[in-house]
Amino acid sequence: MVDSTTIISVFVAFFAVFVFLGFYGARWRKGDLTQLHEWALAGRRLGATLAFFLIGADIYTAYTFVAVPSSLYAKGALYFFAVPYVAITFGVALAFMPRLWTLSRKHGYITGSDFVKDKFGSRLLAILIAITGIVALLPYVALQIVGMQAVLAAMLYGVAGSNSNTIQEISLVIAFIILAAFTFTSGLRGATLTAVYKDILIWLTVIVVIVSAVLSIGGFGNAFANVPKSPNYLTVSSGLVPGYMTLVLGSALALYLYPHVVNGVLSAQSEHKLRLSTSLLPLYGLGLAFLALFGVLVFSFPSALSFLGNFPASSRGIYVVPALILYTLPGWLAGIALLGVFVGGLVPAAIMAIAQGNLLTRNIVKEFKKDLTPKGESSIAKWASAIFKFIALGFVFAVPATYAIQLQLLGGVLILQLLPSLFLGLYTDWFRKEALIVGLLAGIGSGLFMAVIANTVNGAFAGFTTSLFNTGVFSSLYIAVIALAVNLVISIVGSAVIPRKARPLQQVAQTVKTAQA
Repeated sequence: MVDSTTIISVFVAFFAVFVFLGFYGARWRKGDLTQLHEWALAGRRLGATLAFFLIGADIYTAYTFVAVPSSLYAKGALYFFAVPYVAITFGVALAFMPRLWTLSRKHGYITGSDFVKDKFGSRLLAILIAITGIVALLPYVALQIVGMQAVLAAMLYGVAGSNSNTIQEISLVIAFIILAAFTFTSGLRGATLTAVYKDILIWLTVIVVIVSAVLSIGGFGNAFANVPKSPNYLTVSSGLVPGYMTLVLGSALALYLYPHVVNGVLSAQSEHKLRLSTSLLPLYGLGLAFLALFGVLVFSFPSALSFLGNFPASSRGIYVVPALILYTLPGWLAGIALLGVFVGGLVPAAIMAIAQGNLLTRNIVKEFKKDLTPKGESSIAKWASAIFKFIALGFVFAVPATYAIQLQLLGGVLILQLLPSLFLGLYTDWFRKEALIVGLLAGIGSGLFMAVIANTVNGAFAGFTTSLFNTGVFSSLYIAVIALAVNLVISIVGSAVIPRKARPLQQVAQTVKTAQA
C-alpha cells in the first residue's frame, strides 16, 4: 500500500529547495535582467559543466520520462527508436552547433532566426523561421505539461480517491501556475541552477528504480517474459522498419534545430566549452535507454498494473513511470523520485517558453517596431513566454495522453523544415532566399497534410496518434523526413534556376585588389 502522506510531504519539502534555486537564479551571477541576452541566455557565461546540465535539461525532458516509456508500454519496440536517435544527434550537434555559436558570439545573435536574417538578407525568411520555431515548440511544451500532470495525479490519487478526472484537471492547473511563475521570474539563470538539481534527482531515480525493480523480479529475462504476447511487441515488424529508421534519422536531425536547444547552445561561455559539454552528453542516452525500459518492467508488477487501471485507457500509459516509482520504492524515496520526474518537465518547459519569447520579440515584434528598447524586448519576451503556455494547453486536450510522444513528433514535422536555412546555411552561400522560402512553406504544408491524412479515420480527424505515413512504396515513413525531402528538392532546384545577381563592379575590383595584396 502506498504511503501517500509520506510521499507528498517529501515531495513538497524537496520542491521547496527547487523553488528556492529557481528564484535565486535571478541573483546568481547577477546581471541586468532587463537585457534580453541576460534573461534569455544567462549572459552567455555558462562553462562546460553548467552548459552540460542545461543542454541536458533541454534534451532530457518529459519526452524521456513519460512519453517514451508510455509508448513502449502501449506499442512496444517501435518506440525504442528514441535510444539510437539520441546517440546520433550529438554527432549532428558537433557538426553544426560550434559554428553557430562562433557566428552568434561574433555578430550578437540571440536566436537562429537572427543568423538566417543576416545570412540570407531576408526579413521574410527570418520571420517564417521564427513562426515555425514558436509553433513547433507548442506541442513540445504541452508534452512537458502532460508529464507534470501525470506525476501530480499519480501522487494525489491515494488522497483524492477514484475521481481521477478531477485530479488531472487540478494537477494541470497547479503545474501550469508553477511553470508560468518560474519562467517569468528567473529566466535562463534559474533554469540552469534547477537543471543541476533536476539531474541529481533523475539519476538517483533511474539507478534506484532499475536496480530495485530488476532485482525484485529476478532479472531482465523475467521482465521481458511478462510483456504482452503480441508478435510485434518485442520486435519491429518488417513493414515498420522504414518507419523506425526514418524516425531515428528525422529525430536526430531535428533536435538541435529546436529554438530551446539553440538557446542552451548560445549560452555557453566559449566554443571549446560547448564542444566539451556536447561530447559528454551521450551519458544522457544511457539514462534514456534505462528509462525506456520502465515501459517493459511495469508488466512484472501486478500492483503497478492495478494502479494504472484506475485511470482512463486513453491516458493510462503516462502513469507507467510514476506507478513503478510508487510500487518499487519506499515512501520517502518515492517522493524524491516523483519530484525528479516532475521537475524533469518543468525545467525544459521553462527553457522552451523562454525560446518562444525570444523569437517573438527579436524576430517578429522588433521587425515591425524598430525603436523597441532593450527593456521593452525583455518585457515582451517574459509576458509572451507565459501566454504561449496557455496556447500549449490546447495540445494536451487534443491528443490521447498515452500517445504523448506524438506531441514531440508533430513538432518534429515542423522544425525539421528549418534544416536547409539553419544547418546548411552555416556552411554554404549557394542557396537562394526565394527558394528557401518556397521550400520551407512546401515542407510545412506537405507535412501537415500528411499528418492529417495519416490520422484520419472514417473521414474524421481522430487525434494525432501516428507520425508515420504509408507512401505506397514503403509501408511507412516518418512524415517529417518526407516533408524535408520535398523542402530540399524545391530549395536545391529553385536555387539552381534562380539567376544570380551580378556583383557591382566596385565590389569585384575590391575582391581582385584584395587577392593581389
